Amino acid sequence: MTRRREAELAALFETASELAGMRDPDAVLRSIVRRARKLLGTDVSYLSMNDPAGTYMRVTDGSVSPLFQKVRLGLGEGLGGLVAQTARPYATSDYFADARFNHTRPIDSAVRDEGLVAILGVPLTLDSKVIGVLYAADRTSREFPPEEVALLSSLADHAAIAIDTASLFATIQSHNAAMKRAEEAHDRLTDLVLRGGSSAEVAAAVGELLGGPVEVLETVPTLAVRANGRAVLLDGVWVCAVLAGSELLGGIALTERPDLSDVDRRLFERSAVVTALLLLLRRTVAEAENKVRGELITDVLDGRDASGLLARARRVGVELTDPHVVLVADGNLPGATHYASVHRGLAGSRGRDVVLALPSSSTDVAREVAKALDATVGACGPVTGPVAIAAAYEEARRCLKALRQLGREKDAATMDDLGFVGVLLGDRADVSGYVRSVLGPVLDYDSERGTELVHTLEVYFRCGANLSRAKAELHLHVNTVTQRLDRVSSLLGDWQSPDRVLEVQLALRLLRLQG
Repeated sequence: MTRRREAELAALFETASELAGMRDPDAVLRSIVRRARKLLGTDVSYLSMNDPAGTYMRVTDGSVSPLFQKVRLGLGEGLGGLVAQTARPYATSDYFADARFNHTRPIDSAVRDEGLVAILGVPLTLDSKVIGVLYAADRTSREFPPEEVALLSSLADHAAIAIDTASLFATIQSHNAAMKRAEEAHDRLTDLVLRGGSSAEVAAAVGELLGGPVEVLETVPTLAVRANGRAVLLDGVWVCAVLAGSELLGGIALTERPDLSDVDRRLFERSAVVTALLLLLRRTVAEAENKVRGELITDVLDGRDASGLLARARRVGVELTDPHVVLVADGNLPGATHYASVHRGLAGSRGRDVVLALPSSSTDVAREVAKALDATVGACGPVTGPVAIAAAYEEARRCLKALRQLGREKDAATMDDLGFVGVLLGDRADVSGYVRSVLGPVLDYDSERGTELVHTLEVYFRCGANLSRAKAELHLHVNTVTQRLDRVSSLLGDWQSPDRVLEVQLALRLLRLQG
């Protein structure tokens, strides 16, 4: 899937690059058809142009049938005639078995002579008028998923503008100033496409060319959407919807230029097509990268070949030999995927949970992720390398389970944060570290001064926290026992609160078990 996405992006960029220097309408059409075939990986691609009588074949790529290359379709006839009539994309996995289309003998004969089975057709429109149809077809049955329809539609929109641009250059040779300005605009917009510029850069470039501020919109007025990619003037503001086929991606708005000329209006509309192409490319790249990252974290957790995983990770900008914190969270895979992408990490699903591996030297990132995803997060790390990440996942997963059992929803923690719960649940439990974390100051005090505070605590708890019984077993005055316990308080703080008492007793028991 990733290789196919890369091939699609390459084909789109090659199209923009090739069209950038073309002024011959026929050359533009041949390039469009050739790129459409490459883009979808089909056996045949072709383009028909409309006239008052219907739509006629203009350019083919991969075709072997002279009969097919000369076919003409009336409006409403066949798949192409229906696309030309309705201005909507149509796709079929089996043309001859599809009753949606008006099958005529000349058309069916030509299609059969070419051997076509699966056909996708999308309209080429200018000024809300269908000027032709762009097709991709296979000689075997296949489905055309929505993303392929959107890609071919986006190319068709780009093609329609390119055709219009080529025709425009052919008719305004005498208008040198306007022609140079349009050429400059086309080159600037093409350059933005080729280097993967942002929609904000397109807006800035178009605003400079048209002499007015241009803004990218997330929502678009209904009238602009109905204009189907054409610019409309609304209260002194030019607005154009940004479309990928029939999918609305947003819009652009131009202010301070209510007197826009036809040439400038077309430039403004062309910028909407370029914006759509950039947004679609960015989304395609993001989807491909997110899929790769999801597959990669799955293979890491499954213990696949470590050296291969390191190389695959580097291709998406992730260095697994750096320290990573492993997080397991409940739900919200899209949010986790986005967060990991922004922070150059990995994210994927594992059962009903999501797993993230983020480059960090501190587990503090767990709380940031919990807040960003509005989720409960178990964490472990930092660790280095695929093998360690897989092991850390198991502990982070148990930590998440413990948080759920403790009722700590929307919280984040490591096993160390969970104290004795972490000791009980962690398969890599650091018993000595836990004992030191709870009793360290008391152990050091006894060691340095030869006192018996630890022993006093053991006897005190063994006697049910009863001072009279403890002083009798210790053979000490009750005041001495009290003084020792006060010294413990000065070293450990409020160790007699319910939670701390349990931790201290557990640490004492583990200390005795350690000998």
